[in-house]
Amino acid sequence: MTAHLPALGRRSLLLGLGAAITLPRARVAFAQAPGEARFAVVLLRGGLDGLFAVQPYGEPGFGELRGALALPEPGQEGGLLDLGGRFGLHPRMPQLHAMYAANEALLIHAVAGNWRTRSHFDAQDLLESGADQRLNSGWLNRALSAVPARPGAQPNGLAVGADLPLLMRGPTQVGTYSRRGGGAPSPDLMARIAELNHTDPLTGPAIIEGLQARGYAMEALGMDAGARPPPGGAFRTLAQAAGRLLARPDGPRIAAFELTGWDTHAQQVNRLPGPLGQLDDGLAALKEALGDHWRRTAVLVTTEFGRTVRINGTGGTDHGTGGIAFLVGGAVAGGRIGGDWPGLSERTLFQGRDLAPTTDLRSLAKGLLRDHLKLQDQAVARAFPGSDAAAPSGGLLRSG
Repeated sequence: MTAHLPALGRRSLLLGLGAAITLPRARVAFAQAPGEARFAVVLLRGGLDGLFAVQPYGEPGFGELRGALALPEPGQEGGLLDLGGRFGLHPRMPQLHAMYAANEALLIHAVAGNWRTRSHFDAQDLLESGADQRLNSGWLNRALSAVPARPGAQPNGLAVGADLPLLMRGPTQVGTYSRRGGGAPSPDLMARIAELNHTDPLTGPAIIEGLQARGYAMEALGMDAGARPPPGGAFRTLAQAAGRLLARPDGPRIAAFELTGWDTHAQQVNRLPGPLGQLDDGLAALKEALGDHWRRTAVLVTTEFGRTVRINGTGGTDHGTGGIAFLVGGAVAGGRIGGDWPGLSERTLFQGRDLAPTTDLRSLAKGLLRDHLKLQDQAVARAFPGSDAAAPSGGLLRSG
């Protein structure tokens, strides 16, 4: 290994304050936190249509507004999964539905941040920075900046590659490594990384899948040409590996995922069920891998904005405002639809086209930082500067 390459053992790669693994369409970064609570944020990049994932089938006029995107009611063939009447979950998410039935999933409609932009780039930056303007640090990193390292856990981490979610950038020290000179990594470097990890049950399959998806021939990497990643897609593989790491006594306590593929301007009825199923599989894999630690876990699934209420001329939906958030985990007070449902009448739509936002995303995140991670008020305020109007949400977690 050449002099400028660090020695990358699995521990140094994955168990620091900001380690990162990348797979096609998905990425995860890790951080430390006080106590034994586990916390994950899943960023759905592209703007998930919450009215497709959790359909208010009992709302007057819903079918006329949504056209082919309105699925049959619960109990009918191909119908929605019942959420207690009036709302139904998309049938490609049976495992999330099981969490809901076990009071481990809180589904919140009409969620938005403190921005009103329809630009993916601006909205994602504001979502991750947690402020009224783009910052060079993310709200989760700032929240944890005053947290001392736990005994026995590494104080610093390493992100392989230049990309780290803005959510995790900031004053909490994160080391990075990318190949000198830029450009695509050479097959020789990738062969070294693959060889380093090929016997590891966590990182080995994930790296194989990532390399295959990027077109690397396994023979060129000195590996078995018949090697295949486990089924379930990149996010399931990543979530399973992350869950096992989060479950380790000396492992991280925080994970931040990115998952792309939610920008559905056309043919949404055919395009969106696949990503919904992958998200469902990944959340189930995370629960399974965490084992008993799931009862101390909260996962916030969010997106940069919702989509238009009306279906467009190409069978999709355009950029909107009020979206949806999923809060899942054994620590969550679930089994219910949260938030303040604004309705879909013409007079209640935001700008005559969008679900009106009634829940501030910052309030959800602040409530989890305060009540789940037990961060002090100063740390929560540091995470979301200028957000006094967005009080931390209460009642998100099980008592005790």
